[in-house]
Amino acid sequence: MKLGFYGGTFDPIHHGHLLLAREAVEQLGLDRLYFIPNQLSPHKREAPPAPAALRAELIRAAIADEPRFDIEECELSRPGPSYTVDTMLELKERFGPEATLYYLIGDDNLPQLHTWHRIEDLHRLVTFVILSRSGEESAYPYLTLQRRIDISSTEIRNRIANGLSIRYLVPDPVNDLISRHPHYRT
Repeated sequence: MKLGFYGGTFDPIHHGHLLLAREAVEQLGLDRLYFIPNQLSPHKREAPPAPAALRAELIRAAIADEPRFDIEECELSRPGPSYTVDTMLELKERFGPEATLYYLIGDDNLPQLHTWHRIEDLHRLVTFVILSRSGEESAYPYLTLQRRIDISSTEIRNRIANGLSIRYLVPDPVNDLISRHPHYRT
């Protein structure tokens, strides 16, 4: 069984995340891909994300019609920072030794990857797959999936804060939920 795990804040999830996830499923032949929203990223403590329950709801809405996409909420139930190694140890135990685990990260995380908690243990648990939105070759020794995508969660949050539309940047169900929730408007 080949399983992909796409960790991140997903604040909010957008078409760029979904396109890269689809690319990973197709290119790696994954049986299933799980989005793992974190409770609190140890590398993004300067600005608290939207509430975890809202981010999970947005992910569920975005992937509702994708049979090979799912959400894994184990990090949302743990207090404090979310450490990927703890999550992957839990998931390796759950899915068993026969499962091959791929961990997908955005290329913007590569410069800090060496600082991740227990990174050597994590390297033994998973195969890292780098998702590059720039379309440029990676200088890192990891499998890289490339697709030029110029969409970011930061841009989406800024557009909302400035009263601009996010239509076409996020799936319609995500846009609908965001428009009804006060968090992104304040």
